[in-house]
Amino acid sequence: MNQTNFSSLKLRDELVSNLASLGYSSMTPIQAQSLPPIVAGSDVIAQAKTGSGKTAAFGLGLLNRLDVKRFRVQSLVLCPTRELADQVAVEIRKLARGIHNIKVLTLCGGTAFGPQLGSLEHGAHIIVGTPGRVEEHLRKGSLKAADIDCFVLDEADRMLDMGFEDTLNKIIAWLPKKRQNLLFSATYPESIQGMAKRVLSAPVMIKVDSDHDERSIPQHFYKVDSNEERRNALRLLLLEFQPESAVVFCNTRQEVRDVHEQLRAWGFSVLALHGELEQRDRDAMLVRFANKSVSVLVATDVAARGLDIDDIAAVINYQVAHDPEVHVHRVGRTGRAGSSGLALTLFSSREAHKVAALNVEVDPIMDALPLPGRGVLKLEPPRPPMITLQIDGGKKQKLRPGDILGALTGEGGIDGKAVGKIQISDNRSYLAVARKSAARAIEKLSTGKLKGKNFRVRQIT
Repeated sequence: MNQTNFSSLKLRDELVSNLASLGYSSMTPIQAQSLPPIVAGSDVIAQAKTGSGKTAAFGLGLLNRLDVKRFRVQSLVLCPTRELADQVAVEIRKLARGIHNIKVLTLCGGTAFGPQLGSLEHGAHIIVGTPGRVEEHLRKGSLKAADIDCFVLDEADRMLDMGFEDTLNKIIAWLPKKRQNLLFSATYPESIQGMAKRVLSAPVMIKVDSDHDERSIPQHFYKVDSNEERRNALRLLLLEFQPESAVVFCNTRQEVRDVHEQLRAWGFSVLALHGELEQRDRDAMLVRFANKSVSVLVATDVAARGLDIDDIAAVINYQVAHDPEVHVHRVGRTGRAGSSGLALTLFSSREAHKVAALNVEVDPIMDALPLPGRGVLKLEPPRPPMITLQIDGGKKQKLRPGDILGALTGEGGIDGKAVGKIQISDNRSYLAVARKSAARAIEKLSTGKLKGKNFRVRQIT
């Protein structure tokens, strides 16, 4: 039997058949190495990058051991950010489609506490959440931990970087002693090693090298001599390569603001992602970028944590990361799932020691490339191919993606190929529509009805 096929594992029949219907024919390297010990019930430490398929690895593990008839919280998954928790919950629900009546609940900060209390009163099998909010529910008694037998720490290094160690320790103290522990982390610093010793029992250690290499992510380095040249270099590179989507990493919030303001003045479609944003504004911003209705996202590393968008065409390091591991994490956001990607790094003489410390295929200093010529200034900034529409109705109004798609593509509507991602939150829905079809889409949704009701629709880009 092929050891990379999901059928080679001792998984429930419902899970295997659902995987086939989802088109999951063979396991990724992290799945192939981690799933056998996970299914066997062992504790696991797995070092793998975002985008490696790790969510399906632990998701299948916890679903395989779940007893649906016991309507108790049996699995707890902790993530560093609300965005990642939402993505993980969506993936687990997708994997669980073949098993009836499984309830997955998200508990994250940045959202109202009251509705979560109501949801918990109705019960759940799997909780996916952020440390602060989960600890609060445990402390207040609204979340019962007595039946949790599978505990997952996803992106554990990021949680420690964000200062969650004390909160994690408090959560762990609430959990039953007898449980399976799964720790997934992109890096494995000393802080993670210390936590692993306290939390896990005889863990199986797994490390999967990133799939990214010079063939999928060519890394280009450019030397700049001043801040003014750095700003102009960014403009030249964006015009030269014309990426459909690009993340520009800066080291401080102020630099994010400055770069965002300058790019906007030059006519680029750009957003600034920083830690001072309200959660609702952050959510809408990430939706717009994921939908390809905005071309450039300028962000700090802290603000970009939990950013899990599959098809980012280019990453530009406006400044060199302070830590080589952070550089790897930045670059790993492009070239996902075997697609091509591009990583461009600007550095000055003062940053030469930082680029020299990077573990890359080229010599960043000796092999630094010349910047594009000023002739590219004749080019127009890349125009986003999509626009994003917001509908003032969501899950609580019983809206589903199929309702929105049907309303758009019905009689006199737009071509289904012009519709991109549809994302539905509690009270809002977002959808991507090809720019050329935007006016007709707005008219169709505004004058028609969804679930027999009229909803306000507007373009947010």
